[in-house]
Amino acid sequence: MRPDDPFDDAVTARAVIAADGTLTQWSEGARLLLGHRPEEVVGRHAAELLADSAGPLPLPEDRWSGTLVLRHRDGGTVSVWVLAHHRQPSGDGPGEWLAVTPLEATDYDLPDDPLVRKAVFQSPCATMVFDQALRLRGVNDAMALLLGLPADHLRGLRPTDIGGRPQHSELERQLRHVLRTGRPHDMQTHMKARAESHAHAWLARLAPLTDRTGRVRGVCVTAHDFTEQFRARERLQLVNEASSRIGTTLDVTRTAQELADVCVPALADFVSVELLEPEEGGDETPGRLSPPVSLRRVAQQALAHDTPTDSAPVGELVVYPENSPQADSLAAGHSIVASVPSGDLDSWLSEDETQARRIEKSGVHTILSVPLQARGATLGVAAFARSSQPEAFTHDDVLLAEEVTARAAVCIDNARRYSRERETTLTLQRSLLPRSLPRTAALEAATRYLPAARSGVGGDWFDVIPLSGMRVAMVVGDVVGHGIQASATMGRLRTAVRTLADIDLAPDELLTHLDDLVLHLSEEAAGDSGPGEVGATCLYAVYDPVSRRCTLSRAGHPPPVVIPPHGSALHLELPSGPPLGLGGLPFESAEFELADDSVLAFYTDGLVTSRERDAGQGEALLLEALSGASGPLDETCDRVLNSVLVPGGATDDVALLLARLRGLPSSQVATWDIPADPALVAPIRKQVLDQLAAWELTDASFTAELVVSELVTNAIRYGAPPIRLRLIHDATTLICEVSDTSHTAPHLRRAKTWDEGGRGLLLVAQLTQRWGTRHTTEGKTIWAELVLADME
Repeated sequence: MRPDDPFDDAVTARAVIAADGTLTQWSEGARLLLGHRPEEVVGRHAAELLADSAGPLPLPEDRWSGTLVLRHRDGGTVSVWVLAHHRQPSGDGPGEWLAVTPLEATDYDLPDDPLVRKAVFQSPCATMVFDQALRLRGVNDAMALLLGLPADHLRGLRPTDIGGRPQHSELERQLRHVLRTGRPHDMQTHMKARAESHAHAWLARLAPLTDRTGRVRGVCVTAHDFTEQFRARERLQLVNEASSRIGTTLDVTRTAQELADVCVPALADFVSVELLEPEEGGDETPGRLSPPVSLRRVAQQALAHDTPTDSAPVGELVVYPENSPQADSLAAGHSIVASVPSGDLDSWLSEDETQARRIEKSGVHTILSVPLQARGATLGVAAFARSSQPEAFTHDDVLLAEEVTARAAVCIDNARRYSRERETTLTLQRSLLPRSLPRTAALEAATRYLPAARSGVGGDWFDVIPLSGMRVAMVVGDVVGHGIQASATMGRLRTAVRTLADIDLAPDELLTHLDDLVLHLSEEAAGDSGPGEVGATCLYAVYDPVSRRCTLSRAGHPPPVVIPPHGSALHLELPSGPPLGLGGLPFESAEFELADDSVLAFYTDGLVTSRERDAGQGEALLLEALSGASGPLDETCDRVLNSVLVPGGATDDVALLLARLRGLPSSQVATWDIPADPALVAPIRKQVLDQLAAWELTDASFTAELVVSELVTNAIRYGAPPIRLRLIHDATTLICEVSDTSHTAPHLRRAKTWDEGGRGLLLVAQLTQRWGTRHTTEGKTIWAELVLADME
């Protein structure tokens, strides 16, 4: 026997019976109780000890307890209460039965204190007293009812003998602690009384019992039923947990799944969440619906994931007929508790045999259906089912389910509204961004735009704008804020940039005008309520492929990155201008000469900044990803996004623009200095024709000769020397430019019938694709652009 065997005690009657009923062991306690010595009974059949030998000896399959009348050695009888356990066979040996009979008295006497007896037998609380050997010495009727055994049958048992439950083992451990320390102790436990269908929460007070000398002789256990308080605390805990766990994201499916996860197993064994299909045009569903009702299951959770509790997987459309709990709750507009018939699957279950069989197999006995309602609209229904929990849903359970579901419904409605607004904003944002980039001889470009993954769509934008003289402008901007307002502001700023770029303003001048526009937008947004919140950052650059020089200016925007053809990526050091919308502060420009095949990278701060890291770390990752960007620009864009963005997506919008610069060979540019003499226009025309012949552009000779003649004549007549003529061409375009130092701009006008002049610029406008004037610090340049394909 093990030293800690609860039955290895001289005062315990103990017998071991083999599977065939033969006695194999006989304890000293059994000898004292029945008078038989071990050598007199071991090897005999146990049934011979029964007072009524005609009755069979109980041989339980697992555990049995009851009263037996045994024969004493002197011929008398003894009535005992027997607790029997089945011991599994060891190897090929026979099985054994263990029978234990508690004695009426032990050597461990408690102090004869009337208060102890009164506490045990008259206390309204469930009370029991254990001695030093942890034998149960006294128990009142309330405790006997709780344990589910007669009081006289409990005397002499140890805590683990009562039921073998884990809480009883814990009770024995705590009893030993009180006996050892002499200090009282409180513990909580869950026990189910025999007459109850559900477990109660008990708060047990373990108090030491001492004799007159102060020696601890036993422990009094008083149990107080605080089930209602415990359940109220559990309900409050579930509500608090729902507040923190439901609605962590603005995602409808995720929010519905959070509702199901929170309620299993705290409230139900299975929870499903089904939503109504949104109406066309986004109209809200009225508060009540008539069956049958079609819903789409978006989330579910079960206590056992391998249990087929329902036939509909997530994502499937479910139709609930009339009289089903889900349809009835939606029709009534309130919660409904329905019992599932155990044998006769009629009514609504009969219309779906597969679902009925699975519900019957899973053991679901009660379904609580709660409509999901928010802001006067019905979103769907949440169904709570119980199978392993034997109790049906109580009124408090319904209130708890309604409280948690109401919170989830608001979060789901917020997520739906956010998703709808986000989709609208994203559509507006993408419609305002360029759908394709213009093809120019000056550069090759690739772009990426990513909306924020964790916040609303912002106002990031990019653009590539062809300018006169084969030049090209590149712009990246970021409007402060998110949502439709930010996207609309972005569209206005992008349009303004294109308009200002069309009149060939220098980068710093363009930002100054754009700053004034943002100030006006702020005033409009504010009205009479105070300062507005419109703000933006911007980076504007102009690249000239003839001179291979790039002029840049920025307004509170991150500086660009340049990647030389055979070098590492580095930031271009630009003067840091103020963000747009502050007003009154100047902007400065910087000019750089860049080699052919250099790559410029423009981006918004959403690429390099996040909550998980600072901008410095993001900038370092960006430079590393851009270094050696010699491959296709689209591949470089993808590599940058994959390398720099944090897992889970950007916290802010991201706009990325990569441009590989291409200088124009000097062989495709011709320049002449023109004397201010009208008589020399004819020789100039001849030189132009010769140059076009050298370029093999004779098809454009006639038109080009007329345009050059008109522009040079106007410059000689109305401009100021020095005058310069420049021809530029690529595969598709021929550009004629005439520059002088006068700042007077020509105007297109329509000549009257008898006017001798006024038709020159009208003729130029008719013969060319585009024409215009750009002002420089030295004067102005009048240019005209011819499309070579139209000349063939």
